[in-house]
Amino acid sequence: MESAIIKMDNVHKWYGKLHVLRGINLEVKHGEVVVLIGPSGSGKSTLLRTLNGLEEIQEGRIQINGVELEGQKSLVELRREVGFVFQSFNLYPHMTILKNVTLAPRTVRGMGKQEAEDIAMHYLDRVGIKDQALKRPGTLSGGQQQRAAIARALAMNPKIMLFDEPTSALDPEMIGEVLQVMTDLAEGGMTMLVVSHEMGFTRQVSDRVIFMDGGVIVEDGSPEQIFENPKEERTKKFLRQIL
Repeated sequence: MESAIIKMDNVHKWYGKLHVLRGINLEVKHGEVVVLIGPSGSGKSTLLRTLNGLEEIQEGRIQINGVELEGQKSLVELRREVGFVFQSFNLYPHMTILKNVTLAPRTVRGMGKQEAEDIAMHYLDRVGIKDQALKRPGTLSGGQQQRAAIARALAMNPKIMLFDEPTSALDPEMIGEVLQVMTDLAEGGMTMLVVSHEMGFTRQVSDRVIFMDGGVIVEDGSPEQIFENPKEERTKKFLRQIL
């Protein structure tokens, strides 16, 4: 059997008395695209944030690409392997797009200026905004800024890409351009874990859909199974409300 690149084993997370993740067990294989759906506050974004060490877990184990996530050293290694794209673009407003994209390859990977810029331009071209490289984020549309954020994550050559509702801060006409970049990545074999409310994208691109509620995985199946024949009453109720 093909080995999993992401493994979560009985993962628990509390914020004070609030039990946000309740015994999460999850495996994601190389090249798999998994989309997390569910109501607000169900633990989807927290789950994603534990996978690149933005949130510490109190119980359980997480392995990324065979490496146990524990301590500061593994965190540094982990963040080289895992790209993260946030709802808000988190670009440095005082830097050009090119400098935003080259910052991590230069500081974390120790890359030279020219090599970092060549890689940055390659990924800016790939997401369709090479012509915006010397502009600052504030002069770009929301869709362009989110594509720049994706290019920045890709420039680290990650094995896994995590997307936390990457289109939720965008105007409707800009959502399509970001989803197209993500679709292209999926078709190129990138391992992706995505929190999304875009059900059309979820149906079209995902290999698996996970429905979460109350900090647990309620249902995990193919897009066809989840959307057309959900087993759990909670899944059915959620889909009735949003579809």
